[in-house]
Amino acid sequence: MNEFELISRLIPSLPLNQSVIVGAGDDCAVLDEGAPGRLLLFKTDAVVEGIHFQPGTKPEQIGHKALARCLSDIAAMAGTPSAALVTLALPRDFKPDFVLGIYAGIRELAQRHGVALVGGETTTNPERTLLSVAMLGWVARGQMVLRSGAQAGDALFVTGELGGSLARKHLEFEPRLAEARWLAEHFAVHAMIDLSDGLAGDLRHLLQASRVGAELLASAIPISRAARRSAKAQTSSKPPLAAALSDGEDFELLFTVASRDAVPLLDAWKKGFPKLALSCIGKITSTEGLTIRDKQGCRPLTAHGYVHFT
Repeated sequence: MNEFELISRLIPSLPLNQSVIVGAGDDCAVLDEGAPGRLLLFKTDAVVEGIHFQPGTKPEQIGHKALARCLSDIAAMAGTPSAALVTLALPRDFKPDFVLGIYAGIRELAQRHGVALVGGETTTNPERTLLSVAMLGWVARGQMVLRSGAQAGDALFVTGELGGSLARKHLEFEPRLAEARWLAEHFAVHAMIDLSDGLAGDLRHLLQASRVGAELLASAIPISRAARRSAKAQTSSKPPLAAALSDGEDFELLFTVASRDAVPLLDAWKKGFPKLALSCIGKITSTEGLTIRDKQGCRPLTAHGYVHFT
């Protein structure tokens, strides 16, 4: 049983209450606690030594990544982060300077995004370091973006470049918080998700939630220089396009807008975010399933993203 099969078994038994607007299954839970003009966002995420970072990784990078993963999920809902709790599980022989370094990385990113660090938990974990962050945020009523709103005919966009994140980006990425809020304020974004498990995997989550399909244009997918270098140096077994589709941990925004908004969006984006690429990589279709079009024609996409327990 893989990660998503396990989640599908667990979700039906989860109790809810009247405050829940969106429960398990999107980037964040959404709660209505009666605050005027806003809804509460709630998210948790974890990084584990040997999975999300390797022994010898700089502790500041570990802390940055742990907090940034939650911030990226807040961004996917077009939200604003507010406060976080940190759970730290350490081997008995941990080095105090290592822990201080982790918190330095957390603190630097938290201060840049106005996130209060309000407590947490420390515990022993015999084999490896584990860091879990629980985060609260908020989104203005009427501007929340879910995975489930994509419509047939929508244009499909992605920020930045994809693939090769293990070269360095996965430890240093910047959550697209400002970009996501700008999108929600200026355009009718129908659906959005952040790319943590790879384009091929996360796009399928968006399509499943929206009950639609998509056609990708291979030549339009923005492949990172890291993915191209890895393929050229033969340090990766994946061709650059395959890396962009399936590597994961890019933490870019994948979203859809009506086709009539595609050109105005691209024009406005260039003025607002000139240093960050925005690419239209395909379209949403009424027929469920995921295909890719290249010089040989259109065919089903067989690539998948990262899945735990497989």
